[in-house]
Amino acid sequence: MNDTPGWAAPGSAPSDGQNGQDPATPGPARPADQPRPPEPTDEQARPGPAPSGPDSKWSKEQPPPAQWPSPGSPEGSPPQAPPPPPPGPGWGGRPPAGPGGHGGYGGGYGQGPGGHPGWGGGWGGPPPAAKPGVIPLRPLGVGEILDGAVSTMRTYWRTVLGISLAVAVLTQIAVILLQGLVLDDSASMDTLDDPSATAGELTRALGDTLLNTGVVLLITLLGTIVATALLTTVTSRAVLGKSVTTAEAWHDARPQLLKLVGLTFLLPLIAVAIAAVGTLPGILVGLAGGGDGAVVLAVLGGLAAAVVVVWMMVRFSLASPALMLEKQSVFKSLSRSAKLVRGSWWRVFGIQLLATIIANIVASIIVIPFTFLAAALSGDGISGFLNSGTGDLGWTFLIISGIGSVIGALLTFPITAGVTVLLYIDQRIRREALDLDLARAAGVQDYGSGAPGSTPGS
Repeated sequence: MNDTPGWAAPGSAPSDGQNGQDPATPGPARPADQPRPPEPTDEQARPGPAPSGPDSKWSKEQPPPAQWPSPGSPEGSPPQAPPPPPPGPGWGGRPPAGPGGHGGYGGGYGQGPGGHPGWGGGWGGPPPAAKPGVIPLRPLGVGEILDGAVSTMRTYWRTVLGISLAVAVLTQIAVILLQGLVLDDSASMDTLDDPSATAGELTRALGDTLLNTGVVLLITLLGTIVATALLTTVTSRAVLGKSVTTAEAWHDARPQLLKLVGLTFLLPLIAVAIAAVGTLPGILVGLAGGGDGAVVLAVLGGLAAAVVVVWMMVRFSLASPALMLEKQSVFKSLSRSAKLVRGSWWRVFGIQLLATIIANIVASIIVIPFTFLAAALSGDGISGFLNSGTGDLGWTFLIISGIGSVIGALLTFPITAGVTVLLYIDQRIRREALDLDLARAAGVQDYGSGAPGSTPGS
């Protein structure tokens, strides 16, 4: 017989009304008309030798109630106190049993003898985190960040796609008009393809091409800034499960828009300055007649500068949501981003790189077919496009390829902006317990009152 708590009911007699004998041992029953023996007096209840005789079945010296020794305990051992009642469900106790007798929350190994918990105690971890919006309020995994960005686009598609469509259409209209009326670089491309062109002609043609490309990139960058600002507000409200209209998003983002423009232009300037510092020694050595050594030095300096630029851009990659959501200045948002990324550089870099790859793949799937269709319907056809790389940049080519770019931006804007905002929120949850503030803002009752800590993420 095991000495397990709960094996015998505390305070019960060993036979429960069968004359003190073992329940399995038969014995003579008391006649029905025989009177019960009188209750012992105080004198008779005093400690003394147990009476002997065939009619004496009980000892006169009885232990107090609820202090019977457990079955199988050594003779002479002190009586044991009754076991405490089993705790109720909660953080410290066993939750209600699930199907098959297993513990709640998906954990536990069943029940031991007497109905008490066996190994594991039935506790499988804290209950699921609250999820008022598109993400659970706890540290997030990579898949949850990507799923949150897609869920924002799917749940609030009217606002998200409306903002993305408006920004993409306006951007492409400006690009098409500039390329069709002002930035006609067909002459420059012809000069670059001419093997008999002089060095001066090649230099002018290359300068014109870079200028045209820079203007297009500038317009695209401005559109990306506006889309990022508006979608940051939408994603931050989606975390709380609250919708926002385009007008409300614009009203919230407008005061920070100029600061966001300054931040967006400051980051490339920092990258150019770092690259210039890295290649400057090789350039100086080359001007002094260093020959091949100058080239090697410039290449090594450029590679080192590229590593520093990548490290710096990832370190400042969360500055945009910090500026928009915390209403910070440009330099304070850079400092906030550096603080949030510190110690998690590789994780932030990996998630941002994965989101960029996914967005570019989605955009390529849409843009490339439209580009070939535009080339097929333009003057030079697909062969001319493949040979020259641009084909005849007529209005047909510009309009059809612009439609493909609009559709691509319609899907890539929400992914890139959503991932950046959710990554910023995830880092603040991990470092600053932002989930408590988000739960209060979302109206979640008693969030975090009984939880010892956040559920770890990946």
